[in-house]
Amino acid sequence: MSNQSKSRQKKAAPTSAMHPRNRHQGHYDFAALIKIEPALGKLLTDNPMGQTSMDFSNPLSVKLLNKALLHSCYGIHGWDLPAHNLCPPVPGRADYLHYLADLLATGNMGRIPTGENVHALDIGTGASCIYPLIGSSEYGWRFTATDINTDSLGNARQILAHNPELEKRIDLRLQEQADSIFNHIIASDDWFDVSLCNPPFHRSAAEARAGSLRKWENLGKTTRDQQGQPVLNFSGRDAELWCKGGELAFIQNMIRESAGIPTKILWFSSLVSKSSNMPGILDTLKQVKVCSHKTIIMSQGNKESRLIAWTFLNPAQHTAWAKLRWSNNKR
Repeated sequence: MSNQSKSRQKKAAPTSAMHPRNRHQGHYDFAALIKIEPALGKLLTDNPMGQTSMDFSNPLSVKLLNKALLHSCYGIHGWDLPAHNLCPPVPGRADYLHYLADLLATGNMGRIPTGENVHALDIGTGASCIYPLIGSSEYGWRFTATDINTDSLGNARQILAHNPELEKRIDLRLQEQADSIFNHIIASDDWFDVSLCNPPFHRSAAEARAGSLRKWENLGKTTRDQQGQPVLNFSGRDAELWCKGGELAFIQNMIRESAGIPTKILWFSSLVSKSSNMPGILDTLKQVKVCSHKTIIMSQGNKESRLIAWTFLNPAQHTAWAKLRWSNNKR
């Protein structure tokens, strides 16, 4: 990297309009991040405005950036991913957790509950275990993290082994029924304050591949192998990228299952990537007669997404829940 590039290492703006408590506001301090993850320095480039940046379409670049951010901002050691797994951007994942914390505060006299008395359920935690790691580090919450893939859970265990304090607060569970979400995973003595999920987006493997190809071609970077097939650099296992019916069907199934355990979880929630899916989601919430629901818009750079949260409990029950579970919270 040139001396001129080094002098501009603090000028790349990764995010905008994020939650006020998000640690990733403003500009990445690449000089500091390179000290933590030296290999990242080899992947930095100058963008058209002459600012030091990186290729965010390159999974290796994103992975190294994640490793550096997780270490510098949250004290997480030994984070890594197999090359074929989906690599989630840290700032956006942190945003989701901060908005959930605000949601819990609404029934707790405006105070965000912290500490191990707060128990969150992460559906489809993946190999990255990203939500439990950030949520436990930021708020001291306890997590149960589920996945249908044993390899993904195995990688998550390796990460936790490097972080013994977090390991005490994060329980990993295998969902053995691939078509189930809450069913077969929540025990009779389980009670969760919030559930969260980043559902698979596409409806089929072919659609996922076509979507990745469009992204790659829009960047003007498509290359082809010896057989003329496109070589794609957007990572992700099948279950991370697609399911039958796509995002809408997954969330609708989640809502229907939640109706069978209305008092087991205070707030159910999910990310929603596609705004056109919202009418179907809201219609399903009406069908199962939730007590209330909230839609929260989240922005990161030029990307807008949203989270949908719903509850079967009324405000008085929320207040009673908070007093029962969080009144003696200590972190």
